[in-house]
Amino acid sequence: QVHLVESGGGLVQARGSLRLSCAVGGRTFSSSVGGWFRQAPGKEREFVAYINSWSGGGTVYADSVKGRFTISRDNAKNTIYLQMNSLKPEDTAVYYCTSAPWSYLANPTARQSYDAWGQGTQVTVSS
Repeated sequence: QVHLVESGGGLVQARGSLRLSCAVGGRTFSSSVGGWFRQAPGKEREFVAYINSWSGGGTVYADSVKGRFTISRDNAKNTIYLQMNSLKPEDTAVYYCTSAPWSYLANPTARQSYDAWGQGTQVTVSS
């Protein structure tokens, strides 16, 4: 059974940084894409970032985080990362790691493209 475990969330001041990690088990990680979504209170879960299956693979970002967030992966450690810099109060949300058993996705911003999700980690940015 596929399982994803996020870590690294917390409370940070505006303009600060955090790095989220997501350990993936139960599938061939090097053949799977990875992604991050987030959900703020009262809002829909929204796409944040995506990475293809290979290390150094292609990435896609939401416009709201482009230039501030970086997604990466370490296939030797079965882990996906999200480096978040220049954080803003509007980045406050529960962040979810996700995965799908493909080398790439045609529509990486759609929730239905993924088949496994982590439990989420809270990120709170104070002004």
